[in-house]
Amino acid sequence: MDELSISGIGISRRVIATVVSLAAERVEGVASVGGNADLASSLISVFTKKSLDPCQAVEAEVAGDRLHITIHLAVFYGYPFTELAANVRSAVAECVEEQIGVKVASVDVCIDSLVFPKE
Repeated sequence: MDELSISGIGISRRVIATVVSLAAERVEGVASVGGNADLASSLISVFTKKSLDPCQAVEAEVAGDRLHITIHLAVFYGYPFTELAANVRSAVAECVEEQIGVKVASVDVCIDSLVFPKE
């Protein structure tokens, strides 16, 4: 299914994924959205600041009139995972509610890879 129906409107999964990705990328400690990519793609995305296709890294499902979101990330070493995930959850929920106008039931954060800084 290419579109989700929620609150009486149809919203493309790509639109939802883009909004979620942009919100998550603003969180300090997030290297890129789509952390489950192969090493070459991860390095390219980190050094060029380009993410993978958001639809590959963000899943969204409707339950009632709320969204359940799962996002896959690559994160920088040195940021505590629980704090980073909490910041991502907050940023994503706030952005989705403001931009799309839909309440978020949950945001599951999957940390798929770790990026170490060069010394």
